[in-house]
Amino acid sequence: MKVVHIVGARPNFMKVAPVLNALKVHRRVVQTLVHTGQHYDANMSDVFFQQLSIPAPDVNLDVGSGTHARQTADVMIRFEPVVLKAKPDIVLVYGDVNSTVAAALVCAKLGIRIGHVEAGLRSFDRTMPEEINRLITDQLADMLFTPSEDADLNLRNEGIAAEKVFLVGNVMIDSLVRLLPIAQRLNDNRRNHNRMPERYVLVTLHRPSNVDDSATLKGLLELLLEVNCDLSVVFPVHPRTRQRIAEFGFNADRLRLFDPLPYIEFLALQARSTMVITDSGGIQEETTYLGVPCLTVRDNTERPITVSKGTNVLVGRNPERLRTEICNVLAGKAKKGTVPPLWEGHAGERIANVLAGQL
Repeated sequence: MKVVHIVGARPNFMKVAPVLNALKVHRRVVQTLVHTGQHYDANMSDVFFQQLSIPAPDVNLDVGSGTHARQTADVMIRFEPVVLKAKPDIVLVYGDVNSTVAAALVCAKLGIRIGHVEAGLRSFDRTMPEEINRLITDQLADMLFTPSEDADLNLRNEGIAAEKVFLVGNVMIDSLVRLLPIAQRLNDNRRNHNRMPERYVLVTLHRPSNVDDSATLKGLLELLLEVNCDLSVVFPVHPRTRQRIAEFGFNADRLRLFDPLPYIEFLALQARSTMVITDSGGIQEETTYLGVPCLTVRDNTERPITVSKGTNVLVGRNPERLRTEICNVLAGKAKKGTVPPLWEGHAGERIANVLAGQL
């Protein structure tokens, strides 16, 4: 069986690693890893391959950055000859980035089977480019691997045949479970060397709705500076966010600002944090597993199970609501959550077993 994996951006790397490793057990499986190059610098790509023990890509399409249309088109143009040469039995796409939908479109037109890992997630907000990517990919996919029961329900409501859908759990949690002991040792070393405060808020912000509008970003930074007077704010800054802070002339130097961190270092910070403030999808899942309070600066989420079962609270883009929830956490009134079913570190194995049985 020939399997081609498509990855392009940082969130994909944590998802592909468990599936790659699980398929190695099946000796008759030949795997090809294609990196589209959507994320291409060392902090956003290379170091993730190293830490997650992902082999060097067999093919790198080097598409780089660009508008959604250009990036999607470049992946399609460069991927088509690769997949024609490889002649795979199935192409596995991951998550909801532009590389995902681009590869799915190419395969659908060529009649090549598509497997979508992390299928069925919905924010029901079509202003989000990722939502469009999710909807299209799931309509084209032949095998849909879902992380939770709400994803199954979404697919059923969209008319996806039940025999195409496989509830396997969350592959991102596989990577977290495997590397958490290393992250915890890193935390022990940090405490021994006094490199980080004992208590802190961990922040990530990168979505255009939060960082591209000067008034919204200004309000968020002012609140973080206010929080920083009582509790250190640790803020690994996405390149987009750093650029906007500079463009708008804001001063956030009193916060602990870092460049984007490698996976293990960031996992270590999450595990020890007092709370996380974010607009990232994957971080909502990781904090739910870790039991860390998560305040999500968005009006909706494609991962509602992190709200219904986990530690996640949607605060919208309302600084006052965010301030209230921060106070709740600091007062010991943080939301208590549970880990959803099948988020225990074996999703990759279940995907590999389904592929081996079906193909």
